[in-house]
Amino acid sequence: MIIESIELKNYRNYSELHMDFHPGTNILYGNNAQGKTNILEAVYVCCTTRSHRGSKDREMIHFHEDESHIKLGIRKNDVPYRIDMHLKKNKAKGVAVNGIPIRKASELFGIVNVVFFSPEDLNLIKNGPAERRKFIDSELCQLNKLYVHSLVSYNRILMQRNKLLKDLFFHPEYEETLDVWDMQLAQYGREVIRFRSEFTEQLNDMIFGIHRNLSGGREHLRIVYDPNASLEQLEDGIKKSRDQDVRQKTTLVGPHRDDIAFYLDDIDIRRFGSQGQQRTAALSLKLAEIELVKKLVRDYPILLLDDVLSELDGQRQNHLLAAITHIQTMITCTGLEDFVNNRFPINKLFRVVDGTVISEN
Repeated sequence: MIIESIELKNYRNYSELHMDFHPGTNILYGNNAQGKTNILEAVYVCCTTRSHRGSKDREMIHFHEDESHIKLGIRKNDVPYRIDMHLKKNKAKGVAVNGIPIRKASELFGIVNVVFFSPEDLNLIKNGPAERRKFIDSELCQLNKLYVHSLVSYNRILMQRNKLLKDLFFHPEYEETLDVWDMQLAQYGREVIRFRSEFTEQLNDMIFGIHRNLSGGREHLRIVYDPNASLEQLEDGIKKSRDQDVRQKTTLVGPHRDDIAFYLDDIDIRRFGSQGQQRTAALSLKLAEIELVKKLVRDYPILLLDDVLSELDGQRQNHLLAAITHIQTMITCTGLEDFVNNRFPINKLFRVVDGTVISEN
C-alpha cells in the first residue's frame, strides 16, 4: 500500500495544499513551527479518524474558518482509493471512501495502515499507563474491526456507568440499575482483555529478535500484559468494587485501567531501567509494530517519522533506517545531515516554510 497524494484545505496553517508522494522515502525539512508535523498529522487523521496529538476536530481547522477538508489518494494492490475527510467545528466529521459516505470509523480501518513515530513515543515506557493503553488501542483498532466494536461499546457503557455513579448522590434509588450496566461492562470488558492479551503475545513474537539485534545480543526484551482484572475475575471484581465505586463516583475495575510492562530478563525497565534502555525498548516496540502489521495484513504499513531521528544516537538511527528500506516513509526533520551521514536514499524532498511546501526534486 502507498499514499500517492494529499490535499488540504483550511487545515491547521494550510489554506490550500497539494502534495504528490513517492512510494519510497519522502523527506519534509525546514525550521520548527513551519507546518511539517501538520502534514503527517493530516495523513494520520485521514487513515484513523483521529489526531496522534489527541487534538479535537475544531483545533485542526484553520483560524477563522468553520470547516476543513483532507483528501488522501491511496493505491493498494494496484487498486486506487480516495479518502475524503470533512472536519467541522461544531458537528461530527464526515468521511467518504471513493465518494461513498461511511457511518462508522470501523469502515475506514483496514484500508491503509499507518505507524506514527514521534519523539514522545521514546518516552512510552516511562510515561503513565494511559500512554501505553493508547498505543495498544491505536494499533489494534487499525488491525481488528471486532476490537473497535468491543472497545467503543465498553467505553460507552463505562461513561454511562460513571454518570450514573455521580447521579446516585441525588437519586440513590437508581443504584438498582447498576446490575444492568455491570453485566454489559463485564461482557465487553472481557472481549477487550482477550484481544489485548492476544495482541501482546503477537508483539512478543516480533520484539524479541528485534531488540536482541538492537542491543547487540546483550538484552532480551519481553512485554507483559498487566490487566487491571483478569478475564475470569472481571465480573466478580466489578461487583466487589461497587461500594467503593459509589463512594468515589467512578469505576475502579476494568480494562480502562490496564497496563503493559517491559522486562529485560527479570528487570522491570519502567521502574529500574536506564533512559537508554527505555528508549531502545520503545524503538524495538515501534519496529515490532511494523513487522506485526506486515504479518497480519501481508503488506507493510505507511511509516510516519516526526523529527524522531534527532532524538536517537547513531547506532539506533542506523537500525531504524535499515529497517524501513522497503516501506513508504514520510520523515520530518530540521536539516538533512542525518540522511547525508547515513547515506540514506531520498526519493522525494520537500522544503516546508511557513505553511508553504516546495518540492525540490
